[in-house]
Amino acid sequence: MRRMIALWLSLAAWPAVAERVKDLAAVEGVRINQLLGYGLVVGLDGTGDQTSQTAFTIQSIKSMLAQYGVSLPPGANPQLKNVAAVTVHAELPPFAKPGQTIDVTVSSIGNAKSLRGGSLLMTPLRGADGQVYAIAQGNLVVGGLGVEGRDGSRLSINVPSVGRIPNGATVERVVPTLFDRSPILTLNLHRPDFTTALRLAEAINRAFADGAGPTARAIDAVSVQLRAPLEPERRVAFLAAVENLEVEPADAPAKVVVNSRTGTVIIGAHVRVGPAAVAHGGLTVTITEREGVSQPPPFSGGRTERVPRSRIEVEQAEGRMFVFGPGVTLDEIVRAVNQVGAAPGDLVAILEALQRAGALRAQLEVI
Repeated sequence: MRRMIALWLSLAAWPAVAERVKDLAAVEGVRINQLLGYGLVVGLDGTGDQTSQTAFTIQSIKSMLAQYGVSLPPGANPQLKNVAAVTVHAELPPFAKPGQTIDVTVSSIGNAKSLRGGSLLMTPLRGADGQVYAIAQGNLVVGGLGVEGRDGSRLSINVPSVGRIPNGATVERVVPTLFDRSPILTLNLHRPDFTTALRLAEAINRAFADGAGPTARAIDAVSVQLRAPLEPERRVAFLAAVENLEVEPADAPAKVVVNSRTGTVIIGAHVRVGPAAVAHGGLTVTITEREGVSQPPPFSGGRTERVPRSRIEVEQAEGRMFVFGPGVTLDEIVRAVNQVGAAPGDLVAILEALQRAGALRAQLEVI
C-alpha cells in the first residue's frame, strides 16, 4: 500500500498533456433527453404481479382490453400471474431522427418476481414536456435469475425484476434544438476553470483568425461562445475542426483525497506544506478472551463451571517526530513516512494534523 501512495503521487506530478476540445467541452443544447413510459409485460411463467394485491395492474389490463373491444363484466377482476406492470425508460440521443432505434430498460413496479421470458407491449415514451418521442415494444433480456421452493426458500441472482430491450424503441419525434438557427454556439467545459476557458478561446482564435474579430470569447469559467457559420454544411465542418483542436487544460487545484474506509490517499501535484512539526506515535491494545474451568473440591457438592478469563496487553510504539520546512512537497512527506516504516494510516493522521494546524496548503477531502 505504501508503494501505491508514492506511485499515485508521481503520476499526479506529471506535466499536463494537451487534450482535444471534444474531451474538454460539449456544445450547449446538444444533449441527451430522458424518456419515460408505463406499460405491461406479458407472457411470464407465473412470475408476474399478484393481481389480488396490485390494483393498478388490473386497471391497466381492463383499459387495454377495452381498447380492443373486449369488455369485462362489472366487478370482474382477472387473476393473472403472467402479466406485470412496468416502467420503461430510455435516453434519447441528440439529433435522433424518426425511424431510428434506441435501447430501453424495463423495471417492475408491482410485486412481480421475475420478468424473464416476458414481452413488452407497445408503450409510448414521453419526455419532460409530455410529448411522445418514441414507442417501445419487444422481448426482454433479463440478466437475473430467481427461483422459489414450496417451503418458502428462495434463490436470487442479480435482479430478475429488471430487463432490457436492445433497440427496443423506435424514435417518432425529433427534439428541437437551436443548433442550426442561432449564429452563436456555446461550448461548456465539463470542469469549470477560468484558465482552461481562456486557453480554449485563445486556441480557437489562433486557428480561425479571419480579420472579422475574434471567433471565440470566454464569458465565464464554463462557457466559451463561438461565432459560427449559418450554413449547415459549413457549420458542421467548423465544429468538426474545433472539436479536434488540442488545448492544454489548467492544472488541477491542490487537493488531497482520503478514503477513510480503505486508507487510500491520492495527493495532487501542487500540494505544499507550511513549516510545521508533527509527533506521531501508536498505542496498541490487545484483548484476548479465553475460557477456563472452575473445579469444585471433592465431596463439596459443587458443579464444574466455565469461567471467562481475559488478558489485556498494552503496547506503545516508539513515537516519531516529523519536521517540515516551508514549501515542502507531499512527495517528501511520503518518503519520510515510508522511510520509518509507517503505514498509510499514519500518513492520513499526519495530513489531518497539518490541516488542523493550518500548515496544509491544499484542500483535504475525506470520502
